[in-house]
Amino acid sequence: MDDLKKITEIIESAGFSHTERIHMETVELMDEVREMCQNGNCGMYGKNWACPPGCGSLEDCRKNLSRYQKGILVQTVGELEDSMDWEGIKEAEERHKKRFLETAEKLREICPEVLPLGAGTCTLCKECTYPGAPCRQPEKRISSMEAYGILVSDICTKNQMKYYYGPDTIAYTSCYFFDLSS
Repeated sequence: MDDLKKITEIIESAGFSHTERIHMETVELMDEVREMCQNGNCGMYGKNWACPPGCGSLEDCRKNLSRYQKGILVQTVGELEDSMDWEGIKEAEERHKKRFLETAEKLREICPEVLPLGAGTCTLCKECTYPGAPCRQPEKRISSMEAYGILVSDICTKNQMKYYYGPDTIAYTSCYFFDLSS
């Protein structure tokens, strides 16, 4: 069995709501997305090694991503009681992050150079050491798709994956990139 088949089986058995192959030509790292980070959209800019500027410049991200030939989007869709169902939103987020991190660990066994890009900031440590001390887990650190400058709605649309599932739903989207040349 080849590595891509094993990778696909691991991802498809993880319990994500949706998965879709990424056509690499659709991956665009945008300055505008990075600017949203800097403008404080999520409040983690300059507070985490996995977020800008700690994760490197957009050019550093482009250089890193250029090593990869394959990618897979993964998504968890949660049903909400209404648009103010904060418990439902948090539960869907936790379910997605748990699946995503567990799957990243399994994928590292097959493809140690996998690049997982998550939904939201890295939460491996209770408190990030940025900027005062080095990252405690650099080999496991997870940057977000946005930290890499990827507009999530755009990459979903370009790869035939829905981004919005209607009222009273929430979707968390992440991805894995692979270098299968070795």
